[in-house]
Amino acid sequence: MSSLRLRIDGKTFRDTQNREVTLRGINVAGDSKFPSRPDQPSYISDDFFEGDDVSFTGRPFTLEEAHTHFARLKRWGYNTIRYIFTWEAIEHSGPGKYDEDWIKHTISVLRLAKEYGFYIFMDPHQDVWSRFTGGSGAPMWTLYAVGLDPKAFDATEASLVHNTYPEPADFPKMIWATNYTRLACQLIFTLFFAGKDFAPKAIIDGQNIQDYLQDHFVGACRHLAQRIHEAGDLENELVIGWESMNEPNRGLIGWPDLATIPSEQKLQKGTSPTAWQAILTGSGRSCEVDTWDFGGLGPYKSGRVLVDPKGRKAWLSSHDHDSKYGWHRDPGWKLGECLWAQHGIWDPSNDVLLKPNYFSKQPKSGKKLDYEYFTNHYWMEYYRKHRDAIRSVHSNAIMFCQAPIFEIPPSLKGTEDDDPNMVYAAHFYDGVTLITKKWNRFWNVDVFGLLRGRYLGPPFAIKVGETAIRNCFRDQLAAMRQEGIDYMGDHPCVFTEIGIPYDMDDKYAYRTGDYTSQTLAMDANHFAVEGSKVNGFTLWVYTAKNVHQWGDLWNGEDLSIFSLDDRLLPLSPSSASGDDASLRSSDRNSPVFSQSRSSDSSNVNPTNVKETLSTSPMSPEASKATSELEDNPGFRAAEAFVRPSAVATAGKLKSYGFDLRNCKFSLSLSAPSATKEDAPTEIFLPEFHFPRDRSDIEVSNGHWTISLDDADGSPLQTLRWWHGEGDQTINIKGVQRRQGISLGKEEEEEGYLDQCQRSRCAIM
Repeated sequence: MSSLRLRIDGKTFRDTQNREVTLRGINVAGDSKFPSRPDQPSYISDDFFEGDDVSFTGRPFTLEEAHTHFARLKRWGYNTIRYIFTWEAIEHSGPGKYDEDWIKHTISVLRLAKEYGFYIFMDPHQDVWSRFTGGSGAPMWTLYAVGLDPKAFDATEASLVHNTYPEPADFPKMIWATNYTRLACQLIFTLFFAGKDFAPKAIIDGQNIQDYLQDHFVGACRHLAQRIHEAGDLENELVIGWESMNEPNRGLIGWPDLATIPSEQKLQKGTSPTAWQAILTGSGRSCEVDTWDFGGLGPYKSGRVLVDPKGRKAWLSSHDHDSKYGWHRDPGWKLGECLWAQHGIWDPSNDVLLKPNYFSKQPKSGKKLDYEYFTNHYWMEYYRKHRDAIRSVHSNAIMFCQAPIFEIPPSLKGTEDDDPNMVYAAHFYDGVTLITKKWNRFWNVDVFGLLRGRYLGPPFAIKVGETAIRNCFRDQLAAMRQEGIDYMGDHPCVFTEIGIPYDMDDKYAYRTGDYTSQTLAMDANHFAVEGSKVNGFTLWVYTAKNVHQWGDLWNGEDLSIFSLDDRLLPLSPSSASGDDASLRSSDRNSPVFSQSRSSDSSNVNPTNVKETLSTSPMSPEASKATSELEDNPGFRAAEAFVRPSAVATAGKLKSYGFDLRNCKFSLSLSAPSATKEDAPTEIFLPEFHFPRDRSDIEVSNGHWTISLDDADGSPLQTLRWWHGEGDQTINIKGVQRRQGISLGKEEEEEGYLDQCQRSRCAIM
């Protein structure tokens, strides 16, 4: 059995020297959502429905490219990777048919990652169930198993799928997420979590569809865990644990009335059918459906349109797929007919809704259902199955427990599920910025407080001014962390997704190189993480093939911190003037000419650069969208995410934070004893902000060193601090720089040899 590089001690991560570890991570990689052969981003329709004949081998990137990506992430200070994979990658050919070539590639990529000293936890990722329902995750055969015909989703709007959209470039931003409240996802998630209760006639191979789907999904994850275990040198040394299903959804479970939109459905965009309307259009009926858009104060009703499938049904009418995949469907489950009609919810002969409250109560007990009941019963039943399957192979795996996002966590405190080796995995996105694709420095909304009923209404949840907005983000994360403790018990809290859209302001940054909006948004999110006292985060996302035209190559999203069309942040500044004590925008036409959060009236624009294009050394190909974009690459707000951080704290970490505007980092801790010689407090100190010969360091006591280390495969500037017992503080002042300065060729991302040649150790 491999030793535990990382263990959990109550609410804290600890390393082998008993220091508190802070996880500073990144999701790798966005490209893993779609296959490599054929290379099929979501805007490509060719051969889309040949879902069995695909391969994900080569995701997240090839072995030849892996060192470039891992070295880059290490230099940017990341010590943790949330490793994205999908069920489809393992079991795309059919039930029980595992892609061993992809598994071998995954093992090889993990072995390379090990050379860089990362902590990795595995993420079985899904978004709105599957690529074939407009997202990512499950293989295509699961849709046939539940009796759906994915080729009819466009006509019936059972799902809105980018790959089948008439004009891919015009696919509405973020509309993919509305698929959670359309027919296909509402059906599948209901069956996955509660098919035995709500669809007892759905029997396949002698099992209810609930058990059939769960067993295959969990079985695929366990198979991968078994292969990682058999590799012999990855478990615990590199792979520290597993997350449960990404962003699970209840489907229709607890839906109070199928004929109305429930009050808790906050996201409405484009056509917004009730569940009953979705059932009708899925059965070929035409319906007038409300349309919604997103405005300054959130969603608003914008009109009505006719959705007319012209008789086309979303339901399979043939048993051909039953024969192809070799399963046996019970005769009581009729194909070609709505499954909910077969359970008496409505009458297809006259289109009358008979049981509008069918999903509002538990069928056996009659107990009223809500999201909290779903989480504590239906979702927990799945989670235990997933946890036990992984632990049957990886016995001391850390389980990153992710319940439905923004919902109340499961009530585990003091129960047998109060697992000491468990992490509360939460997600946070600034919804206003994500939906509007703008950084609004004037106002934002306390979404979490609104969801928890802390305000009389949305107007009372508005926060005005940039300082209030930043503090609001911090307080939301802190409240979510505390809620996890209250309901789940004393466990670490890690935000396994948090991030910003880069295509803000109609891609203004791509035309000008001015990433002001992105820098301010990214800095605000990191400020929130640092101030909330959570145990870590994994930023969403790193996409190896991101380009300005198509973003992350998936549903129009563009959240990657890396792009082939942007320059890479230099590892150290050359001659940025220190005379100007503030960070000033050189372009007052920027969409965000923003005041900083300090009392100074100076304006913040950390990336207003117009330089020649610098692409990744692993690929000479960048986007060829327009010459306008190519002429003005920027640093993609890297100043905000390449930032100092506590790595290993000899004692209890009380607080830490980075003031980007003033380039100041501070950390406070409480040490039970003086540090040991071989176990000092360690801080990642990026050279770009803190060149060794231009940084001022103050400590409450003790001594420190700054060195450029390459023990983990990539040079990394680390400050080590040996201090006494008791309360201790350290303050570090780096380089404030005027923005818009010209950075020369020599300042771009250095190669390994260049970094080693200038490696030296500064000692005090």
